[in-house]
Amino acid sequence: MTDFHCSLITKFYQHILALVFAIHEINKNPSILPNVTLGFHIYDSTMDPKWTYRTTLDLLFTSLELVPNYKCGTQKEVMGVIGGYSSDTSLDMAILLSRYKIPQFSCRSLQSEVDNPTTFPSFYRMFPKEALQYEGILQLLLHFGWKWVGLITLDDEGGDHFLQAYELMLSSNGICAAFIEKATTEVQWDDIDFMTKYYGNSKADFLDSKANAIVLHGESGVIMWLAAVISLPTNLNTPTGSDYGMRTSAGKRIAFNNSAGDEVTFNEHGELNGGFDITNLVTFPNRSYVRVRIGRLDPQVPLSQRLIINEDRIKWNRHLAQLPPLSVCNDDCKPGYSKKKKEGEQFCCYDCDPCPKGKMSDKEDMDSCMTCSEGHYPNLGQDQCIPKIPNFLSFSKPLSMILAFLALFFSLITALVLSIFVKYKDTPVVKANNRSLTYCLLISLLLCFLCSLLFLGRPNKVTCLLRQTTFGIIFSVAVSSVLAKTVTVILAFMASKPGNVFRKWVGKQLACYIVIFCFLVQVVICAVWLASSPPFPDVDMHSLSREIIVQCNEGSVTMFYCVLGYLGLLASVSFMVAFLARKLPDSFNEAKFITFSMLVFCSVWLSFVPTYLSTQGKDMVAVEIFSIFASSAGLLGCIFFPKCYVIILRPELNRREQLIRKKH
Repeated sequence: MTDFHCSLITKFYQHILALVFAIHEINKNPSILPNVTLGFHIYDSTMDPKWTYRTTLDLLFTSLELVPNYKCGTQKEVMGVIGGYSSDTSLDMAILLSRYKIPQFSCRSLQSEVDNPTTFPSFYRMFPKEALQYEGILQLLLHFGWKWVGLITLDDEGGDHFLQAYELMLSSNGICAAFIEKATTEVQWDDIDFMTKYYGNSKADFLDSKANAIVLHGESGVIMWLAAVISLPTNLNTPTGSDYGMRTSAGKRIAFNNSAGDEVTFNEHGELNGGFDITNLVTFPNRSYVRVRIGRLDPQVPLSQRLIINEDRIKWNRHLAQLPPLSVCNDDCKPGYSKKKKEGEQFCCYDCDPCPKGKMSDKEDMDSCMTCSEGHYPNLGQDQCIPKIPNFLSFSKPLSMILAFLALFFSLITALVLSIFVKYKDTPVVKANNRSLTYCLLISLLLCFLCSLLFLGRPNKVTCLLRQTTFGIIFSVAVSSVLAKTVTVILAFMASKPGNVFRKWVGKQLACYIVIFCFLVQVVICAVWLASSPPFPDVDMHSLSREIIVQCNEGSVTMFYCVLGYLGLLASVSFMVAFLARKLPDSFNEAKFITFSMLVFCSVWLSFVPTYLSTQGKDMVAVEIFSIFASSAGLLGCIFFPKCYVIILRPELNRREQLIRKKH
């Protein structure tokens, strides 16, 4: 039964001719169905349900007048019925045919039959599997990157079923429907002139959309009339089926060889087991066209390999500005940007926002920017991650070279001063200022300058253990030596008075006790630090955006500030004692020099703490090294340069007579 009421549609007429030709070929070939002759009756449904019911009954029951369930005259052996193209026509026929157990074949899918396959148990769908068709179209859209497509289908049950199933499939794969158009059943999909006129005069939404790709849903491929005709006679003659290139299994599986020798098979639902050819309609100026096979969809291979396209065979329209054409709601977001949803529009339409600071996107159309993995950071374009560089005072860096040079330079100056004092150890200037304390102070200052080298280079376990503890202990010796010199001067003048109780404390032993006691206190603090929570090499990947800080973790910050606090306490006591002794008579006024040196020392380390806390990485280490240089150089310059001036440049002042005269 076919549908071509009111106006003859060429496609349907061709289907009828194909059916007649196939039956004649089968009947002429005795090797296909021996001793079986097939016949056929063709009825017009006229697209009217009443007429469909009437013609179906006429097919089943023969009489001059319609008498249901009554047969007379020539008996018709109806083996099966092929429904019309319209799903409505096939459904109307199935209502009657299912009651009489007459197999029906249809080239269209019925929504009710899909939802409930037991409704019409004798219903066979002679069309390729719908899910595979949908998948093929989807793979084609994804292949060309078409994410903004129009959907045009027939305004019938099959069209509704297509939209219901396919819209969900599209959206789950990032594709949006730019518009949906339902056409009448009179649309001839393969007629280029007809389609141009029909949609050229249409007020469809797609005329105003940006969609350059349109999915037309209509006929389900070439109808396999031959399979429908052969299936039932073959089932009636199963012993001979395998001899003639056909296989059946209780009427559930059908296979035959086509004229090209290829095997054609159907599953138990009557669906074609096989792939699809992808064809390109190449049009010509006279409005004619040819079909060019450009690829295939093969369901027998993994999903990622099912679509095979030979793009060299595709002939795009010569008027297209870009090949292949784009069909998107808006341009893709470039790397370095992410999608931003437009309010009130589909998800395929969006704005592109630059990635925020510290994040990146390395692919097009990313939903959101992402953070780089640990140890990496975004480049300036924020479209890739690059490794962070280590941050420490490497010996190869200019700053480290300068600091190392300064350390060696100040150490050389200190050694030179020490050699001067050793050479002139018997002169009044050197002897009057306690040579032992002078040597102790100069040696400690020399070591202070050299200990700054421990802060240079990549931190390791040994240098981390030695950095702060060595610095703290050596500086405690230097500051306690200054304190001992100041206390010795004060006690010397107090002891010069008759009957003073401090006379017995004057001497080298007191200065030595002061230095040793202050030194041991710092040693105990450092020992507790190393025993409880020692410093260790560490990396900080988060404080700096583009660098990895390679540092010494102090272990216990409290103990670190205890070391600094103890040095500050010694320096404060030395400053106060020197300040009180600044007006005592002295040949070289050493108390005044000590006062000034302690003022410089305290100022440096008071400013060190906030500066140290506000810097990171190698800058923090550089701040501490500069503080060591400044405070040590302050002690060296303020205390010893005046004496060196007298010893080297004013030797006439470096005499005992001059010293005695100045005391009076």
